[in-house]
Order: sequence, then C-alpha cells, then structure tokens
Amino acid sequence: MSEDHVYLSLAEGHDDGDARWAFGTGFEDPLHGVDTDVPAGVDRAELAALCLALGDDALVSAQRLAEWTTRAPELEEEVALANIGLDLLGQARLLYARTGHADGTGRDEDAYAYDRDAPAFRNVRLAELPNGDFAFSVVRLLVLSSWRLAHLQRLTGTADPVLAAIAVKGVKELTYHRQWAAEWAVRLGDGTEESHRRMRAALRDVAPYLPELFTAHDVRGEVLAVLDQVGEATGLALPAVQPLAGSGRDGDHTEHLAPLLAELQSVARAHPGATW
Repeated sequence: MSEDHVYLSLAEGHDDGDARWAFGTGFEDPLHGVDTDVPAGVDRAELAALCLALGDDALVSAQRLAEWTTRAPELEEEVALANIGLDLLGQARLLYARTGHADGTGRDEDAYAYDRDAPAFRNVRLAELPNGDFAFSVVRLLVLSSWRLAHLQRLTGTADPVLAAIAVKGVKELTYHRQWAAEWAVRLGDGTEESHRRMRAALRDVAPYLPELFTAHDVRGEVLAVLDQVGEATGLALPAVQPLAGSGRDGDHTEHLAPLLAELQSVARAHPGATW
C-alpha cells in the first residue's frame, strides 16, 4: 500500500468520487435497462436464498446503525452512520424484491422485512448484536463492510443480471463504509490508552462471530488482510478464539434479534396494509 494511513490505502482503486459518499452514490435506478428475467441455467432456489441472506444482513445492520441516531459521539458521525444505514436499507430492498421474483412467490420487500419472525431470518449473528460501545460498532462495521464488499465484488460477475447490478451499486457504497470504519478504527486504536483498550475489547467481542462469515464464501483472506492493516497501524491483533456453534444462515440467532425485529416491525404489524 502506498499511503501511510490505512483508510486511504483501503480507498485505493476506488477514487471515482462517488465512493466517498454513502447515501447518494447514485440516484439512478441501478436496474434501469436490466433484464429482470432469471436466466436459464440459474438455480432459482439458490439465487433466492443468496438474495435473502444478503438482504437480511443489510436490513438488520441498517436497523442497528439507525439506533445511533441522537447517540453518536459527533453530529457529523451521526449523519455518516445514518447514511451508511440508508445505503444498506436500499440494498435490502433490491435484494428482497429479487428474492420474491426468484422464489416465485412474488412477495415484495415489505413482506420479507415485516412479516417474518426471527427464526425465518438468515442474517449472520454479528449483525444483530447490540451496538454496545462505539468501538464495538466501529469494529463490527469494519468487519461486515469488508466482508460484504469482497463478496459483492465477486457477484458483479454473477450470471443473474439483476444481482450483478445490485452488486455493482453496492460495491461503491461499501467502499465508503469500509473506509469510514477503518478511519475510526485507526483513530481509536492509535489514540489514547483508553480508546486502545476499548478497541482491543471490541476485537475480542467480535472475533467469535467471524468464522460464521467465512463458511459459505471464500473471502476470509480479504477480510483478514484489512484487519491486519489496521493491526499494523494500531498494534491491535485479532485474538484467537473458539468459533460459536450454529449459524444465523440456518436460523440460529441470539436473543437480541427478536427485540430488534419487534421494534422494526411494530408499526407495520399494528397497521397491516397501511400506506402513507
């Protein structure tokens, strides 16, 4: 890497301007002109399962990020976190719509977001953990954005044109998300003794959930490379821990997901079918 700062290094190759901003990386419909038919040879069930899992990751993460509104340490960072959450919410909407098309049910984004209980969600458990300390949210976002960016970069070449178009849009957004998280990880990890201690604790809390990210897709090396970069700049190392049993991809979740969904779904379930 040619830059001294790790977050600038992570931005290399994505200096088209758009990548520096979260909400508003493109107001054009990313599916404009895209053939929405599922191509012959694409397994519809596999496509639906993949879109649902990625959509659930995005929706749950967006809800957690929204909880920082009025609670972030600085107003500018509160806006940034909200915008990152909105990016993920936009990704969830597109992925849910594709799920409903691929699985043949025709269910829309609201049905997937509001009409399912926790056991039916397929998000990774790291996304559903409470925000906790700001350092924990920073480390979690660094991990999840690095993982999702690497995964969507692969999907830009997938056989399904809709998923590929969603991935192209997502890559721009996630490049910014990862850059923002890396900047804060270095600032806190290389800051005061107290901020370094909290970052070390955050890495310890996040570490047991990492293996779940790597079971289905081979992006482990890219994610660990990002964490190594941050570690070199801050002296923070990812601790070796035992992986947790089970997987959110199979419907195994922590006790934190159901309360999160109850808040997310409360209005829609109290007023079914309402529009405004």
